[in-house]
Amino acid sequence: MLSPPDASDVTTPPSVNPQPKLTPSSARNAHVAVVGAGAFGGWTALHLRRMGARVTLLDAWGPGNSRSSSGGESRVIRGLYGRDRIYSLWVKRAFELWQESQDSWKTPLYRRTGMLWMVGENDAYLRESLPIVKELGFRVDQLERSDAERRFPQVNFEDVESQYFEHEAGYLKARQACRKVCEQFEREGGEFQRVAAKPSAIGSKPLRQLDLADGGHLSADQYVFACGPWIGGLFPDLIGRSIRPTRQEVYYFGAPFGDRSFEPGTLPVWGDFGERMFYGFPDIDQRGVKIADDTRGPDFDPTDGDRAPSQDSLERAREFLGRRFPALRAAPLLEARVCQYENSPDGHLIVDRHPEAENVWLVGGGSGHGFKLGPALGEHAAQCVLEMATPEPMFSIKRLAELKTRSTQFGHKE
Repeated sequence: MLSPPDASDVTTPPSVNPQPKLTPSSARNAHVAVVGAGAFGGWTALHLRRMGARVTLLDAWGPGNSRSSSGGESRVIRGLYGRDRIYSLWVKRAFELWQESQDSWKTPLYRRTGMLWMVGENDAYLRESLPIVKELGFRVDQLERSDAERRFPQVNFEDVESQYFEHEAGYLKARQACRKVCEQFEREGGEFQRVAAKPSAIGSKPLRQLDLADGGHLSADQYVFACGPWIGGLFPDLIGRSIRPTRQEVYYFGAPFGDRSFEPGTLPVWGDFGERMFYGFPDIDQRGVKIADDTRGPDFDPTDGDRAPSQDSLERAREFLGRRFPALRAAPLLEARVCQYENSPDGHLIVDRHPEAENVWLVGGGSGHGFKLGPALGEHAAQCVLEMATPEPMFSIKRLAELKTRSTQFGHKE
């Protein structure tokens, strides 16, 4: 476990004013069932509880489990998001909530390392984001090659045309965060059940109950499905293949003995926009230097899929690692994991009401980039459920039918 960050280690961006946390009388009497205890469902449940609702949170294998898209050890948190201002705004709010939570829970969940962005020929994604993040108070420097080489001597900048450094960025402890959110939810009066759940028949009327895998049923006033890669299977006619789970591999390599240049505080989190998009982390908790390829993999079954790593993917990661970080050219593989993205056609999220069941909400489509947003997205989703806010049009379910599946420019399982 990391030690709590020093004051010099953590920077909280200037305050974002979230929508007012009202507590109408209806919220105090509402019972909301939330299916899925990952980054989206857990935070939604916690915010609903804090807004006065009675909340039951359900998950088949528990928060942060290894089948889930919120499992694993670490995720990036960063504010650069191209031209999509809402994401940068939500990241800013999420920074506040991550920091408040780890201070209150006395558990280090976020560490500021900065993020090194390395770009080949086209840096439009980053340049379009600079005015937005500047307005929101994030500090980003464009580095000259000589400055980048001086600051990060462990990196080979060959074939990198542009270098940016985002100061507030860093990493989050993913599995640990999911579990802490669920623990806090229960501490504040929420009920958690470890059981698989699915909706009973939905017609043009409110949903009446959830059918539970143990043979039981659960009735509530409102239902939120934040089921990650399983959401398409639960709603085959409405979502179906619009949310596509893909197989993604992650590797951890061991740094040479005595070489501390790959530790947090020396090596930042990083992303490399080359022929393929790779991203990675410093050696967190002595688990090894983490690297992953953002290229969308083949279709994957999150329940029963084979999670053994593939030789081709491993060799591709080794080749890149040895080229970009020469000291790791012969680094031993310490761990390998297979997880999944759940990709929407345009890479945007889903936060919307079911068109045929007014008391059902769907929250998902993380597309590999959603974890960092969990606290802010959960706040927004909870406000929508309790009619304190209206859903964002860009996150509508309706748009899914209008889109053809395509790759996103950037949206990785950080």
